[in-house]
Amino acid sequence: MNVSELSGFAFEPDLMTTAKSDPGAFTRLYFRHYDAIFRYCAHRLFNRTTAEDITSEVFLRMVENFQRFDGDERQFRNWLYTIATNAINEHTRKTTRRSAIMTWVRQWLSNKNSEESFADESQKKTAIIKRAILALKPEYQAIITMRFFEKLKLEEIAEIVGTSAGTVRSQLSRALVKLRRHISSAQTNGQEVTI
Repeated sequence: MNVSELSGFAFEPDLMTTAKSDPGAFTRLYFRHYDAIFRYCAHRLFNRTTAEDITSEVFLRMVENFQRFDGDERQFRNWLYTIATNAINEHTRKTTRRSAIMTWVRQWLSNKNSEESFADESQKKTAIIKRAILALKPEYQAIITMRFFEKLKLEEIAEIVGTSAGTVRSQLSRALVKLRRHISSAQTNGQEVTI
């Protein structure tokens, strides 16, 4: 059996065809990709419970559309990342307004940033980095997460987001400049963190 390698992952060429009619193969396909999609969601959302919910939504959408999917397992993996990216962006848009209101209420009630109350220095650094990433546009969040947390190559990211590797490279560069700016701003306010 021919097995192609991509990012250290062995794809089975016949699994996609078999999975359309064999529940066992479909289950194997699901389990082969679940952890990577969950990890991606967790890295994008910084919240395990929300990541679990979004991952469930991704696989529900996958199940609903699987019979119409026509591609190999590598394309399937990229399709799942695309579904996940869209679901996360949709969730982010819905929660941004609610989050802004809740932040204002918290600040009004406590008159200080709740994350500054963390006793542990590493938690403070994590909170600063989290805020910096979440301050980026959703497409920049996706590219940074896929590149640095999921360790995907630029070509793989380009395929997932539907653009060229050169465009991904320049978007990644712009995203990192903005990320450093946000972190630098946090440092200026007396919060030490390096990236």
